[in-house]
Amino acid sequence: MPATRLMAAAALMAAVGLAIPSDSVRAQEKTFELKLAHFAPPNHAFHKWATEWAARLEQESKGRLKLTLYPNGQLVGPPNRQFDAVRNGVSDIGFTLHGVTPGRYAMTELANLPFTWPSSGQLPENSAPRMTELGPEFLHQEHQGLKVLFMTAAAPVVLFSRKPVRSVEDFKGLRVRYSGVQNRASLDALGAVPMLVPPPESQDALARGIVDAALFPYEAGVAYDLGTVADYAIEPPMASVTFAMVMNPAKYKSLPSDLQKLIDDTTGQAAAESFGKVWSDAERAGRDRLVKNGLEIIKLSDEEAGKMRVTVKPVIESAIGALEKKGRPARKFYEAYTK
Repeated sequence: MPATRLMAAAALMAAVGLAIPSDSVRAQEKTFELKLAHFAPPNHAFHKWATEWAARLEQESKGRLKLTLYPNGQLVGPPNRQFDAVRNGVSDIGFTLHGVTPGRYAMTELANLPFTWPSSGQLPENSAPRMTELGPEFLHQEHQGLKVLFMTAAAPVVLFSRKPVRSVEDFKGLRVRYSGVQNRASLDALGAVPMLVPPPESQDALARGIVDAALFPYEAGVAYDLGTVADYAIEPPMASVTFAMVMNPAKYKSLPSDLQKLIDDTTGQAAAESFGKVWSDAERAGRDRLVKNGLEIIKLSDEEAGKMRVTVKPVIESAIGALEKKGRPARKFYEAYTK
């Protein structure tokens, strides 16, 4: 073949090669769609935060990363299925509370112990960054099959009650909706009757008299419309409930590196801080709204609050001791979290 023809053929092959996109170029052009499922209603602080997060991901990826949100258990059902749905690839990202699968996340649930929160404050703006910071060392290993994006604890729960509770004695025999092993242990210690009711069913359970009271933060009291069926909220807050937003690891790894980085940059400590503030603001607003609509706040006297703390203190030592016997660094985590 003459040299000129060889050169022409080489040029043609080069042009064809340039016309065929490389894998990296294809990844830059492809749209990736993720499903984010959670159990909370659309008026909940998490759904509002997640909606803004999804919009940010789409904008900063120039439309290549799109999230579809499924609130209220629409995709996978009740709260106790949310984490497993992410593990199994039914959903790509999920958010739920650990207490709906009692004992499965025992180290994490130490943050549910009575009167247990960071010394800097008891709202999510304090607990979310601290839990997320401590997660890799103490908590991620019990989230097998999940990539933890960030962790948090809700504002401490108060007792939404149909009956006035003015003393520790008044807890005896009270049927109380709870979440988590540690909340149940505290209620047992107080002589109440713990009843495991899914969050979305709590308003109906109160209305029908299945339970006398329910443990929730104020913002959840608004989200689940508890103010229409509970006449009282009892303070001081008793304990918190832990949550995590998690992702399917295989789905994460399937994304191009720049989109992985975008998720990394907008979750972790950044998400813990931004969502923690949103959730704290919702808690303050929720309390104000419920009081304005007629909810009566009963604050236990210092004497009765002191009795409550003394009554539930053995729950803390029992939970820590049980995990320490299994070789888990429970006390180290508890002390670091409450520092």
